[in-house]
Amino acid sequence: MSFTLAENPESVPIRDAATVVLIRESSQSETPIDVFLMRRVKAMDFAGGVTVFPGGGVDPRDAEADLAWEGPDEHWWAEQFHTDAATAQALVCAVVRELFEECGVLLAADADGKFPDTSVLTAERAALVDKSLSFAQFLRDHTLRLRADLLRPMAHWITPLGERRRYDTRFFLAVLPEGQEADGETTEASESGWTTPQAVLADWEAGNTLLLPPTWAQLHDLIESGSVDHALARERHIEAIMPSLVSTGERVRIVFDEEDTYGIERTFLN
Repeated sequence: MSFTLAENPESVPIRDAATVVLIRESSQSETPIDVFLMRRVKAMDFAGGVTVFPGGGVDPRDAEADLAWEGPDEHWWAEQFHTDAATAQALVCAVVRELFEECGVLLAADADGKFPDTSVLTAERAALVDKSLSFAQFLRDHTLRLRADLLRPMAHWITPLGERRRYDTRFFLAVLPEGQEADGETTEASESGWTTPQAVLADWEAGNTLLLPPTWAQLHDLIESGSVDHALARERHIEAIMPSLVSTGERVRIVFDEEDTYGIERTFLN
């Protein structure tokens, strides 16, 4: 992966973003968790060609207050992610919206707890993508309640100073709802699908897959969790992590607390 460092790093704005680690039970006992991953199109300005979890930037309309909601409220999420309630609501809405936009998985249900048939919501999905429809309005139009109870807080990473695009990203964990399928039909990904954390990390070690530190770290979290139930129940102490970029003039290295395990030798062209 190659990139050019920002000429004026301090002037690059930081945008709030939300990412979801979508998992399901695996049929293999030795690797009990499957995870859904996407490889970003190489032409993307940010992290082109890199394997990532579904997610994206917060739409200002994600903070709309008129929203049916089930599960921990925005104040609880604000405490978990060390932010204010309005930002917390926007992050939760953003991660549910992005999951639906990019994968067709919708963490929203009616008052009886029934999930809608997402196959008939393709027009709404496209309208969310092109921003002609807000997520709050979409939920209101279909009398759906956002299911915040299906999400868990997982991590908080901030793009290093020096990148031309920077994101303040909260990571959420979610299990694929019964009866839904993740399709990965988004123009931002060249390929997508279910795999195991072990398989992805093996490809990373072999140099066949590009993983940035946040993705690498969450895959290790899943392996350490051992099962879907344990991953959901696991208590995580969430603190913001912001790696540093160290340039030699020809190459750039990503530096963070676990870089020895991640691999100092895994440098990136400048």
